[in-house]
Amino acid sequence: MIIRPATADDAEGMATVQNEIFAAGLRSAPTDQDTVMNHYIANHHRIQCVVAVDDDGGLLGFQSLQLSTGDNPYGIAKGWGIIGTHVSPRAARRGVGSALFRATLAAAQDHGLRDIDASIGADNALGQAYYEAIGFRTYRTTHDRVCKRYEVA
Repeated sequence: MIIRPATADDAEGMATVQNEIFAAGLRSAPTDQDTVMNHYIANHHRIQCVVAVDDDGGLLGFQSLQLSTGDNPYGIAKGWGIIGTHVSPRAARRGVGSALFRATLAAAQDHGLRDIDASIGADNALGQAYYEAIGFRTYRTTHDRVCKRYEVA
């Protein structure tokens, strides 16, 4: 598995991953290449977006880290990182999420972040377990989200 920065050429594969997650019932809506491009790859608050690819170049998942400006739908404090992890169900339990987070954590440290938020759907037990396993801890909940915090060392 190779972890590398996401590029515009990855938008189709990233949308496919999110749509596989949707088809598995683990995401609330499907997506498209333009949305992926705008929200992850070309987002002006982007700190980093990395992809995991297999030996054949197939996209297994991706992880986004953005800087919160305080103006976001999740109520995340200004200056915190906002993380999003998307791993194809066909790549589950292969260490993709852990490998992505190692790269993301290095970027957070390089950027001088102190805290990273993961806002996870309250009904997404798999996502909550993933973030808990890599060191995130619940710091608040809303009617539809469990918000976990990682303190960057």
